[in-house]
Amino acid sequence: MNLAALLAARADAGRPVRIGLIGAGKFGSMILAQAQHIAGYHVVGIADLDPAKARAALNRVGWAEERHAATSLQTAFDDGTTFVTDDAAALFAHDGIECIIEATGHPLAGLRHASAAIDAGKHVIMVNVEADVLCGPLLAARAQKQGVVYSMAYGDQPAAMCELVDWVNSCGFELVAAGKGMNFCPGYRYSTPDTVWDYFDFTPEQVASGDFNPKMYNSFTDGTKAAIEMAAVANATGLDCPGDGLAFHPAGLQDLATVFRPRDEGGQLERTGLVDIAASREPDGRVVLNNIQYGMFVTFRAPNAYTRDCFQQYGLLTDPSGWYGSMWRPFHLIGLETSVSVLSAVLRGEATGASTRYRADAVATAKGDFAAGDMLDGEGGFKVWAKAIPAADAAAMDALPIGLAHHIRLKTSVKRDQVVTLADVEVTEDLDIFEMREAQKAMLSE
Repeated sequence: MNLAALLAARADAGRPVRIGLIGAGKFGSMILAQAQHIAGYHVVGIADLDPAKARAALNRVGWAEERHAATSLQTAFDDGTTFVTDDAAALFAHDGIECIIEATGHPLAGLRHASAAIDAGKHVIMVNVEADVLCGPLLAARAQKQGVVYSMAYGDQPAAMCELVDWVNSCGFELVAAGKGMNFCPGYRYSTPDTVWDYFDFTPEQVASGDFNPKMYNSFTDGTKAAIEMAAVANATGLDCPGDGLAFHPAGLQDLATVFRPRDEGGQLERTGLVDIAASREPDGRVVLNNIQYGMFVTFRAPNAYTRDCFQQYGLLTDPSGWYGSMWRPFHLIGLETSVSVLSAVLRGEATGASTRYRADAVATAKGDFAAGDMLDGEGGFKVWAKAIPAADAAAMDALPIGLAHHIRLKTSVKRDQVVTLADVEVTEDLDIFEMREAQKAMLSE
């Protein structure tokens, strides 16, 4: 670990790492909260559709007003301040900006921003997992050709899972599964933005503070965010989604190695090499003992008896046989840690996880029975949840990805829990993104 030393050398040489941030919502605010405390880390520009909201975010996280008072990107570049704008394209056009952080949370805007940044020769940190699961493999391939880094955001759970998978592979253990914790039980599946706060302990004052978006939190609750993130991890690691979607096995810390091993070995997995969720609630709603709601984990198998014995000798949590072990990280701090990705991309030319293959997809699945003519409302809404399935299956049925399920009209009726296909909807907008999706299907054979 030498990122801090590399950054210090750049700072001493008068060459700070210069960044453009798109999106000053909750994740972006957390990025900005830490940026002001990292010497040699210069946010040159912030682009947001509502600059006043971006300035309010800067003030809320403790920035002095003079620090974001620059009147142009060039002024900000020259004097070490920050320029706030509503023009994301200006960030791509400025030669001094090395890395773009895409944190809008809007999948279609995210894809367009990332494409333009890559074409401009910028590294891209894709906070926007919704965009990544839609066309991340295609963007990663474009970035490689362009000689820049396309990366997941460290601090978010997918990048942490990729780090754990890399640890397993680097140690020579047999990778069995990777996943994360989540507050979920089957009844949450049909939550809506009107009911979502029933599942959280936030006060009305917290909800009204501006940091709490009901659709975003509903995506966490109904399992959609889990599907998006786990499909992205599959695309980054070569693991697979279960054939019928994530199972959300209830499991506490002490049971990870037992639950997340193959069924023929006494576990719950249909086979090795899968992603899934360690639910923090039992199906009846009871809280799982020692749950890892905010954590990430991997399970792995010892390659030989000597290694199995070492697992026991050094206190690793294992299954009863001792052959299967687990490793976990108990927390993630999302935007507070994203500087690690920026510095890794700029200073080492390395991604902190990247969707380099098309292995999995997150597809729109009906929350109820809906008629032709009804409008779908996308991630975290009233109409659909996302199911993580193998990419080959999604392509074979021509499934509608969750990222394209917003403001699109049904032309056939659908039943509850039915995967929505392209044949079920009227495709009239965002044709450029549909073309990217078609191009990505060619990666299935790679």
